[in-house]
Amino acid sequence: MDRAEGRGLKGMKRVLLKNITLLLFLLNALLFGVGELISPGFLSADHVTAVLRTASFLGIVSIGQTLTILTAGIDLSVGPLVTMGNVFACMFINGVDGNTLWALAAVILIGLLFGAANGLGVSVTKISPLVMTLAIGSLVTGITLIVSQGAPKGLASPSLRFIGVGSLWGRIPVIIIVWAGLSLLFVLLLRSTSFGRKVYHLGANQRAAHLSGIRVNRTLILAYALSGASATLTGALMAGYTQTAFLGIGNEYILWSITAVVIGGTSLSGGRGGYLGTVAGAILLVLIESLLTIVRMPEAGRRIATGLMILIMISVYFRSKNRKP
Repeated sequence: MDRAEGRGLKGMKRVLLKNITLLLFLLNALLFGVGELISPGFLSADHVTAVLRTASFLGIVSIGQTLTILTAGIDLSVGPLVTMGNVFACMFINGVDGNTLWALAAVILIGLLFGAANGLGVSVTKISPLVMTLAIGSLVTGITLIVSQGAPKGLASPSLRFIGVGSLWGRIPVIIIVWAGLSLLFVLLLRSTSFGRKVYHLGANQRAAHLSGIRVNRTLILAYALSGASATLTGALMAGYTQTAFLGIGNEYILWSITAVVIGGTSLSGGRGGYLGTVAGAILLVLIESLLTIVRMPEAGRRIATGLMILIMISVYFRSKNRKP
């Protein structure tokens, strides 16, 4: 009986380690429970939706980061692009509802162009993704400062504010619905399209992907273009939340988006992982930040805790993927 129970527990452990996404969602549920014990009301509908609202912005920018990491790359320009999207959206819209749609389209197009430039540098000129995206990020920061003259102007429109802070049926924040829709589209893109399959093949082995007929350069350019678009879109949506523009608003999203993707089980070496894990990772990061704030841990302590969490999760993934069955 004891041996059977032992085998059952080991089997459950193997299943959880193989299904990182399930493990993360269970961990999120556990942390919500812990938060309720520490601070009654942590599990209230208002607080849960507040956590998910904050995670939404991280989740949307992490769409592109997931793509680039799946190709065995990385995108360090997402932070500056989030800031550019935030500043440009407010400038273009300037509080007028009629400007919202074309302004969002323009901001997304700008993100696509800068992302495509990243992809061109990585694929055609063979510049390291780390160096290329860092350079584009610096360029984007400079352009944003020049255009805004160091003092961003403009306001979000009422419709954009509704997306950022509004709710449907008095309960469900609109931004969470937007994130859910984008998440569904992206999961389908990765799982059910030839582009998604190409991304995984390219990340697993770029040379083998090329020999099998995959247009590596085109796939990389598209992946980085989508990353740029998701970043500037995030910045524009954040304008609806903040109602005005802020320089440097996207700085934290460089590390946070990479962390959400890695914690979500996507391998930094590429070709393995998925966006559902990133969704769980984004919620986990915001949830931990909320818990640490409740216990009044200082900023330095929160940074240390986040770093330790990344190390622990990566070590767990590494052991589970290298353990013999």
